[in-house]
Amino acid sequence: MAAEADKTVRRVRGDGVDLAVYEQGDRSRPTVLLVHGYPDTHAVWDEVAERLAGRYHVVRYDVRGAGASSRPYGSRRYTFDYLMADMRAVLDATAPERKVHLVGHDWGSIQAWEAACTMPDRFASFTSMSGPCLDHVGHWMRRRLARPTPRNVRHAAGQGVRSWYIYFFQTPVLPELLWRGGLARPFARALELGEGVRPREGHPARTLGRDGAAGVGLYRANMLRRLRAPRDRRTDVPTQVIVPTRDLFVSPHLVGGLSGRVPNLSLRTVAAGHWVPRSHPDVVARWIDEHATAATGGTLTAAESRALRRAKVDRGRRPFEASLVVVTGAGSGIGRATALAFAERGAEVVAADLDLAAAERTAELAGLLGPSGHAYRVDVSDAAAMEDFAKTVLHERGVPDVVVNNAGIGMAGSFFDHTMRDWEKVLDVNLWGVVHGSRLFAAQMAERGEGGHIVNTSSAAAFTPSRSLPAYATSKAAVLMLSECLRAELKGKGIGVSAICPGIVNTNITRTSRFVGQGDAEQDRSRARASRAYARRGFGPDGVAERIVRAVQDDRAVVPVTPEARLGYLASRAAPSVMRLLARLNVG
Repeated sequence: MAAEADKTVRRVRGDGVDLAVYEQGDRSRPTVLLVHGYPDTHAVWDEVAERLAGRYHVVRYDVRGAGASSRPYGSRRYTFDYLMADMRAVLDATAPERKVHLVGHDWGSIQAWEAACTMPDRFASFTSMSGPCLDHVGHWMRRRLARPTPRNVRHAAGQGVRSWYIYFFQTPVLPELLWRGGLARPFARALELGEGVRPREGHPARTLGRDGAAGVGLYRANMLRRLRAPRDRRTDVPTQVIVPTRDLFVSPHLVGGLSGRVPNLSLRTVAAGHWVPRSHPDVVARWIDEHATAATGGTLTAAESRALRRAKVDRGRRPFEASLVVVTGAGSGIGRATALAFAERGAEVVAADLDLAAAERTAELAGLLGPSGHAYRVDVSDAAAMEDFAKTVLHERGVPDVVVNNAGIGMAGSFFDHTMRDWEKVLDVNLWGVVHGSRLFAAQMAERGEGGHIVNTSSAAAFTPSRSLPAYATSKAAVLMLSECLRAELKGKGIGVSAICPGIVNTNITRTSRFVGQGDAEQDRSRARASRAYARRGFGPDGVAERIVRAVQDDRAVVPVTPEARLGYLASRAAPSVMRLLARLNVG
C-alpha cells in the first residue's frame, strides 16, 4: 500500500479487473463510499473527500474503465452484474462487516441506486446526485406517456432532449473515435464555460480520452435494456437525493413518484449544474454529513434538524413545515398577519418589531398555530442593530429560509413641507431597513447554499405618483427597484426575491403616519379621515399575507395585491401620462 499525500492507494481485485482504491481519514470512523460518474475518475470527489475526511473514513475508487483501474474490452463487461461485483469487492476490502454511507454522482449514482436496491444490508445511508435509478426512470417515462397531458408530455420530452448523448453513445465506433481523437480538450473547456468548473490537477483526468472511450460501454450495456423493461426497484435505505436545479442532463422532475419506491426519502435542491461535487463541495459535504448523522441516530444542531425535516418527503406535511421565517414590522398589521400565515403553514417564525411587547404577542399567536415563535426588538433603520439582529438569529435559530422586510412608516404632505429630517426618517425605515435586511440575510442564504426567499414590502405608491406622497412614494419606488435588481443577482444562487405592493389596506399605518405641515389637531383629523377611508375599503392585512405566502411559493417578482393596486400597476405601463395627470390630485 503506497502513501500519496494524505490518502492511501491500493489495488483491489474486482470481477476480472483490478480497481484502484483510495482511502482517507481514520479507519475506525464510519465509512463513506464515494462513487464517481462518467467520464470522471475518483478525483472528481477531491474537494468533498477533503471536507469529510476529518469525521469519516472516506473511500473512493476508479470504476472499471476509468483512471488507474482496468479497462475491459467490450460493452458486455460493463453490465450492472460486473459493476455490483466490483463494489462488493471494494466494500469487503475497506469496510468488512459494517454498513457504509453510500454516495454517488452521475453514473456513480446510477450504480449506487442498483446497489441500494439489491444489497441494502450493506448501507447505512445513501445520497444520490444527478444520476437516477434507470428502472425508476423507465417507470417514470411510462407514467408520463400513459397519461399524455401537456405537462406530462412536456416533462417527458424535456428529459428526452437532455438525454441526447445517450442515443449518440449507442452508435458503433464513432463515440470512441471522437474521445480518442481529441474530445477531451473541448470537454474540459465546456465544463468550465457551462458549469463554471475550472480544470485543476486530477480533474478532468489526464486519462480522459481513454476513460471516455471505455466508459461508453456503461451506456451500451445498461441504458436501453433497463429503460425498455424497467424492474421494480425499491429500497428502505435512508435516501437523500440532491437535485441540482440547473442540471443540463438530468431533469429535476425525475424525482416525481420516487417516494412510492423509497419510503425513507429526502429531497434537497441546490442552484447548481450537473457537476455539483466540484462546484458546491461545501454544500455537498455538509448534506452528506447531516444525512449520515441523522440516519445513524447522531446529534444534530437545531438548524440541521430543521433542514432535514424540511427535506423529508411527507405527503401530510404543511407547505412551510420546518422552515424558518423572519418578519420585520411583525408587531401589527401586515407583518403580524404574514407571520401568522406562515406559522399556520408550519413555519417557525421570528417576529421582529420596534415594539417588543407587540412582537412577543405575535410570537405567542404564531406558537398557537405552528412551532414556537420567537420575538426580537430591532430598529430596522439602525445598521448596527440590524447587524446584531441578523447574527443573533443565525446563532440562535440558523439561516432563515424566508425573510419578509415589512417594517415601514407612512408620511404625507407637500414636498415643500417635508424637512430633511422627514426625508431621512422615511428613507431610513422604508428603504434602508429593506437594504439592511436584504443584505444581511441574503448573505447568509448565499453562504449556506440552499437557496431561500426575500420578500420586500413596497406599495402601490411605487408606481402611482401623488403630489401628496413625495417621500413615501419615493421610498417605496426605491424598494421596488431594489427588489428587481436583487432578483436578477440572486437568481443564480437559488434565492427568490418578491416585491409586494399592497394598495389600500386597513392597517395601523394610517393611525401612525405623519402629515407634515400640519398642526397637532389638524394632523389628528387627517389621520382619522385616512383611517375611516381605509376601513371603508374593507381590505385587511390577512389578504396581503396570503398573497405574500403565494409569492414565495410561486416565486413571483412583483405582486400588486388589491384591485386598485393591480389597476395602477397596469396603468403605469399602459398609460403613464394618465397617471401623471392623476398625480396632480390632492388626496390629503
